[in-house]
Amino acid sequence: MNLIKALLLLIVAGVLGGTAFIHLGIFNAAADVPHWPVVYHLMETVRQRSIAVRAKDIQVPPLDDPKLIADGAEHYNAMCTGCHLAPGMTDSEIRPGLYPQPPNLSQPLNASPAEMFWAIKHGIKLSAMPAWGTTHDDQAIWGMVAFLKKLPDLTPEQYQAMTKGSGEGEEGHHHH
Repeated sequence: MNLIKALLLLIVAGVLGGTAFIHLGIFNAAADVPHWPVVYHLMETVRQRSIAVRAKDIQVPPLDDPKLIADGAEHYNAMCTGCHLAPGMTDSEIRPGLYPQPPNLSQPLNASPAEMFWAIKHGIKLSAMPAWGTTHDDQAIWGMVAFLKKLPDLTPEQYQAMTKGSGEGEEGHHHH
């Protein structure tokens, strides 16, 4: 009986502590204050596992079609460079204020094509990553994935050549 009372007391204390933590505003939600390392590690792990599990059964189409890659390049240049940069870009106007910091996709990313597809389509909660699947069909998203696989190998000149004509005049705004 005493064990049950002790457990109930622990549960009540936990609920009260959690309620106090929330209502007293103890958690600092500011994007310019980093998480504690243990919290950050936990969130990273939760995100990675969540995506891996959900992407596991996605059938990846052939991603070497030049038209698919070209469409992806156009979308990437128009929608993604502000947060995820491009070859030759070191920063953007929005990036320094984002936390967690979005990956620089002109560097190799440790994610499978299915995981990239899932993240682009569904977005990621509690990050600035939107769910592009609400406005773009799967074909457009696979184009972005196809382009992302090529992106780390592109020089700034090759990137410019692949994206010329899309986002004209955008370029100057992102460089500091």
